[in-house]
Amino acid sequence: MKREGRRVRRHLLLRLLLALAALWGALAIYYLLRAGTPIRIGVGLVWGLMAAAGWYGLRPGRENWALPGLFGAAFALLFGIWWTLQPRQDRDWADEVARTLDARVQGSRVTLHNVRNFDWHADGSAVPRWDTRSYDLDRLVGADLSYWMGPLIAHTLVSFEFDDGQRVVFSLEIRKEREESFSALGGFFRQFEATLVAADERDILRVRTNVRGEDLYLYRLAIPPAQLRTLFLGYVRQAQALAAQPRWYNTLDNNCTTVVFDIARRIDPGLPLDYRLLLSGRFADYAYDHGGLQPGYDMATLRRLGQVTARARAAGDAPDFSTRIRQGVPGE
Repeated sequence: MKREGRRVRRHLLLRLLLALAALWGALAIYYLLRAGTPIRIGVGLVWGLMAAAGWYGLRPGRENWALPGLFGAAFALLFGIWWTLQPRQDRDWADEVARTLDARVQGSRVTLHNVRNFDWHADGSAVPRWDTRSYDLDRLVGADLSYWMGPLIAHTLVSFEFDDGQRVVFSLEIRKEREESFSALGGFFRQFEATLVAADERDILRVRTNVRGEDLYLYRLAIPPAQLRTLFLGYVRQAQALAAQPRWYNTLDNNCTTVVFDIARRIDPGLPLDYRLLLSGRFADYAYDHGGLQPGYDMATLRRLGQVTARARAAGDAPDFSTRIRQGVPGE
């Protein structure tokens, strides 16, 4: 009786593993196979038939181990192909990620080449413009956490402010090819390279609120000057690393939110892992719970005062766009 129970549990486990492998493989084929729809459907059908045959071969008492073995070999081959895929720098990139950020540090002076400063139009087109900008870290006075979309999945970025009025935004993004679009699932399957964008706020914030119709929230970070420098230089090192060696964007562990967390852990190694690192629309709540946002307000008030969408749309492309959107935001 006990032996029979163990055999049933073993078959259930094997069938669960087979089902997970079949699902993973189907998604990998869908996202990685660069071919027309008929070919992708055909390969997907073959994969499904092999998975079904493997499932059939695991019938308790009538096992045919050759069938799940054949599927296992196919899965190993597919996984091996996926594992050996290498990120590249030489694809036909979309205009907004066509250039990589080139960051140079000399003492307290940081020079950023290829700062994005596009002039976006209402139809989603843009006039490309790439700047070279220089910043003195001794004049760094503040930083803001912002994100768009939500409420659960959002895109996180950080703006830095200097006492001479300059601001720059850092954002880890997918480096998409022309006609390619973001997919959270695709981000698990090495579909996108990662890129670090440094941009003017009238580009990277305004395009989301005024062109793509998304909500934008902005929060002042409660970080002293020495730690602001660490945060800024963390982004600089990320840019230098990506310029030297491309990496895959990964929805789980190499995305717009985890890069902030990884740098913040250099400041406070005790920061814990949290589900809100995955549900990035809740990352501001995580920062609030660990003392990273302006004190003296509850989170609901910070969220209400930090919704800057209406002010951004009213500001348009005004030269003082950054000032206008921050009116009423605590700490600004």
